[in-house]
Formats: sequence, C-alpha cells, structure tokens
Amino acid sequence: MRARITGVATYLPEQTLTSAEVEQRIEGYVPYRGVVERLTGIRSRHVARDDQQASDLAAEAARKLDHADADLLIFASASQDMVEPATAHITAAKLGLSCPVFDVKNACNSMLNGIQVAEALILSGAHRKVLVCSGEVPSRAIRWRVRDRAQFVDSFAGYTLSDTGAAVLVTSDLERGIFYRDFSADSTAWAIGTLPGGGSAHPRDPEYSYFRGDGRRLKEAFELTGPDIFHNALKRTGLSWDDFAVVAVHQVALPYLRFLARVLDIPEEKLVISLPEHGNCASTTLPLQLALGGWEPGDRVALLGLGGGISTGVMLAEM
Repeated sequence: MRARITGVATYLPEQTLTSAEVEQRIEGYVPYRGVVERLTGIRSRHVARDDQQASDLAAEAARKLDHADADLLIFASASQDMVEPATAHITAAKLGLSCPVFDVKNACNSMLNGIQVAEALILSGAHRKVLVCSGEVPSRAIRWRVRDRAQFVDSFAGYTLSDTGAAVLVTSDLERGIFYRDFSADSTAWAIGTLPGGGSAHPRDPEYSYFRGDGRRLKEAFELTGPDIFHNALKRTGLSWDDFAVVAVHQVALPYLRFLARVLDIPEEKLVISLPEHGNCASTTLPLQLALGGWEPGDRVALLGLGGGISTGVMLAEM
C-alpha cells in the first residue's frame, strides 16, 4: 500500500502587484527603485481581495478537485483565518465537508508536512482519501509605512510574498505513490523570520502584526544546515535528478534558487521557476510548481522544501 498524490490544484487571485508598484506603495522611507526585483527576480505577485480569507483561497483550490468523499481534511498553511478555531474547520464548512479536520503549521513547509501526515495516516489504515489544502494571505502582514532603511531591510521579506491557494488529494494506491520522505530542522534559528503577533508572546500589540525577517541570516542558516538531506534522498533511492520529470524547489529569490540548484546539481530543465510571475507563495509554492510542471501519470516528481524555523524536507513520489 502506498499514498499517491492523485490531484493538484491551485487558486491564484486575479489582482496582482508588480515589484515597482510595491516600492511605490511604501510610505516614509523611499527604497532604491528596482531593488525588490533586482534582489529577488520577482516581477509580480498575487493579492487576495479584502473579503477573501485564507480558508477562501484553500477552498477555491479544493473545488477544482474531486474532494466530495475525502475522509480527512488537513489545512496546512503558514496563514490562518484566526487563532481559534483551526482554519480547517472553516475551510471544511465552506466546502460542505463533514469529515474530521485539523491544521498543520510549519511556515513554508506546511503543505509538505501536511502531505507527510496524510501519507502516514493512509499507510496506517486510518484514512483512505485525504484533502490537504492551504491558503496563504501574507499580504495582510506587510509593513507599508516604513520608518527608515533598517526597518525596510527588516520588512523586506514581506515585499516578496504572494497570496495563493493550493489543494492536493492524497489517496491510497496499491501500485505507486510517495516512496521516500525525510525532514530535518535547526530550531535554534527560529527567530530569524517571524510574524510575532497573535500568540502568547505578543497577543495584542499591532507593532508585532508585520512579517519580519533577515534574508542574509536565513540564507546562512540554511547553508549551515547543509544539503545532505537532499543528497541522501538520491543516494538512498539510487536515483538521479534525471529520473524525475519535475524537481519542485521552494523559491524565495532567484539568486538563492540558482545557488541551491548548483550545489545540488539539479538540471535547469527539471526546475519549474514560478518566482518571477507569482512571487514567494510560501507553503503553496511546491503544489503550484506541480500544477505548472510537465509531468504525466506514472512520472516521478521530487519536492524540496525550505521553511522558516528553520526546517528542510524532501519527498519523492510516483504520480
């Protein structure tokens, strides 16, 4: 018995914002024109309507899949509608589902971990068809009134983020499916990228309602963690990247994607570069690349995750 990804869908809000428009919208400090696109390669990102919540984006993506008989819904996202209850309940209500539900949250690796949990529960026999979905609305946590250059740098990661929804169906299968997965974390680096408000540390202060991050320290933290988890996936399965139709990689900036692809020796033609037109889509990045990528049923795909906290993950699957 295996757990197979039998459906992938995304929802991309129609409204978009170019990097030039992002820079023009910032009040107070005036950044160098073109700095966002020059440092990240991002030309455009999606923006949800004011009346759309994270659950709406997840539900829009899920409606494109045959989810009616799902026996478990996992909402796996960095974003959420509210602290309580789990956004999975709100998403299930919007989809008309009455199955068990719960949330999985691990920054940009949320969807990958959600699929990991779905696989484990299918292999255990507890469930047969799991809907894993995500709605990312980071635009609500972007700082637009900026005091000075230091605050602009601290807020910079927010200017790369995109609002998106994604859904993946994971179903029991006798022949093919997920055949390798591995995860790691260096939790001493949790403070490098944060959205501090809403929890017990900062329950009410609006100043903590903005995403904060240090891109340079985050890159250094991932470099210290090293690429072994990804190299080991190939060594332990006896495969090379050429054996995969798509190698989906979490993308935050084109220079770092190029660096990682070079370190891991991933052929350019295996990558699906979603960043320029869609921005950093947080946890929906990997399903978005699967939706955009050119794979056929039976092909192998690789999912390489990087998340704040920090954590890394790799999953290999036959589709």
